[in-house]
Amino acid sequence: MNTVQVHDKVFKPFISREQIQERVKELGAQIDKDYAGLNPIFISILNGSFIFAADLFRCITVDAEISFIKLASYKGTTSTGNVVTAIGMEERLEGRHVVILEDIVDTGKTLSAFIPEIMQRHPASLKIAAFLTKPEALQHDVYTDYVGFEIPNNFVVGYGLDYDGLGRNLPELYTLAD
Repeated sequence: MNTVQVHDKVFKPFISREQIQERVKELGAQIDKDYAGLNPIFISILNGSFIFAADLFRCITVDAEISFIKLASYKGTTSTGNVVTAIGMEERLEGRHVVILEDIVDTGKTLSAFIPEIMQRHPASLKIAAFLTKPEALQHDVYTDYVGFEIPNNFVVGYGLDYDGLGRNLPELYTLAD
């Protein structure tokens, strides 16, 4: 077993590069089928989803566009607590078929705050594609339409996911070693 160290933690292999690539191809084929003739726009949420987005988008053969946004969460001065701000979202979404690309849906907090912002732009449809979901951790009513892998509520790094800024460049997915 080839472990890796990221900062002060040791991680063990969890999902191989080959398994990831095979699953991404399957998701691409399903999205191609679902969006034939619809010219969807994919919105990739940075930073974590950039590798998943690039790999998935290369598997898509239907006419499609992709845009990248960064969601920044801030402590608000009002009683709402957190504000999610979309940085870089200038595309017109009205009447468009939108697919949000996310690296991981765990609690669902980020998407539950971001989806209303997308819906205010009146898309024809909205779906979510996530590389990973953690059903045990889900605390918000967020439905993921395309799921790469459902995983337990474990901390993972690699394939775009990081631990304090490092580990995103690992081609496999790793989980904390015991």
